[in-house]
Amino acid sequence: MSSEHMNAEQALQLLKEGNKRFCNNELQSKNVSGQRRKDLLNNGQKPFAVVLSCSDSRVPPEVIFDQALGDIFVIRVAGNVVSPIELGSIEYGVEHLHVPLLIIMGHDNCGAVKATVDGGEAPGCIGAIVDMIKPSVDKARAAGVNGDDLYEKACDENIRAMQAIVEKSPIIEELIEHGHLKIVLAKYLQSNGEAVFF
Repeated sequence: MSSEHMNAEQALQLLKEGNKRFCNNELQSKNVSGQRRKDLLNNGQKPFAVVLSCSDSRVPPEVIFDQALGDIFVIRVAGNVVSPIELGSIEYGVEHLHVPLLIIMGHDNCGAVKATVDGGEAPGCIGAIVDMIKPSVDKARAAGVNGDDLYEKACDENIRAMQAIVEKSPIIEELIEHGHLKIVLAKYLQSNGEAVFF
C-alpha cells in the first residue's frame, strides 16, 4: 500500500483492519520477495503511516498492524519518548515522504514507565528516558491515581505528553493546519493484541 492518493482516515482504517487480523490470528501473507525489495529500492518508499512506538520487543508495529515492507515508517524508542532525534524522524516521514497519518503508540506494562514510577537509580543514559517520562508520572499522581493503576495512567499521560511535544514542531503544525496530517494516539494491549485508539 502507498501513501499516494490516500488520506489519514483511509490509512487509519488499514491499520485497524490489520490489527483486527493480528488479534484474530489471521495475518495476511506478505510479499517480502527479492522483487519487492528491489521495487522499494528502485522506486523509493511510500509508506501510508508513521508510527512512533516503544522499543519493547513485544510491540513491533509492523506485526501488530499486519503490514509489509514499505507500508509504515516506524520510529521505536524506549518509552515512546520524543527527543529532537525522534522528532526529526517523524518530520522526515510526514513532510518528506508525505505520509498523512502519525500514530503515537504506547503500550501496557511498559518497562520504561514502570521504572519511572518505581524510582531508583537510572544508570547511564537511561536517566534521559526517565526524565522525559517523569512529568507524566507526576501528572498521574497529582490526579490521585496510585497502585497498579498508576502505571497505566502514567503510560496514557506519557502518550499525550509526546503528542504535545510533536505538535510544537513548526513542520507538524503547518501540515496539520493545512489538513495534510492527522495525529492519532493508541495504546497496545499485550494481553489480547488490540491497539486501542483514542
